[in-house]
Amino acid sequence: MKQPYVVVCLLWLGSVWAQAQSTTPVPLSKEEHSKQVLAHQAELNAEYRDAARSPLPPAVRGQFTGLPFFPIRYEACVLARFVRDSSQASFAMPTSTERKAMYRKYGELHFVLEGKPQHLTVYQSLDLLRRKEYQDYLFVPFTDLTNGRSSYGGGRYLDLRLGQIKDGQLVLDFNRAYNPFCAYSSAYSCPVPPPENRLPVAIEAGVMSDH
Repeated sequence: MKQPYVVVCLLWLGSVWAQAQSTTPVPLSKEEHSKQVLAHQAELNAEYRDAARSPLPPAVRGQFTGLPFFPIRYEACVLARFVRDSSQASFAMPTSTERKAMYRKYGELHFVLEGKPQHLTVYQSLDLLRRKEYQDYLFVPFTDLTNGRSSYGGGRYLDLRLGQIKDGQLVLDFNRAYNPFCAYSSAYSCPVPPPENRLPVAIEAGVMSDH
């Protein structure tokens, strides 16, 4: 679908941590963006092969050859306007189990996708705030119209860092969307995307469903 205007996809060079430490967003061509996403996918696959980090049960991990990904879409990388909003009280986000995960709203992202204005709420985990290495971690759980069809029915996640917000803007790349760990094993308790993060579009980017 054609958009009313072209949004130039901006990415920071290096890993997510390097992105968070960067001071200037670097515009990338479609080819360079593809290289960045392929590197991200390779790292994600390496994580799933690693017994210390993988959510896969041992029997499944032994046969693992790689996650299924949608084709890389340059158009699924957008520049979003970030609006800070921490006025609301912390709350218990429902999970895939009886556990209640404590989060607070950190702000909102406003962007254009598939030619239409969209928005997502950004959250911050109260548990991770107690850990120094994750104090700048931001969490964006969401659902879209691919869930239960070509992507996991329970929604997907995006991870961000505070340092990625520059001058009230943030690069949002749905090619980096991944499945909750509970998509692979019932041993995990995963936050369920809140109603305000239900996108009314099909985002065919990121990790697909295994089924």
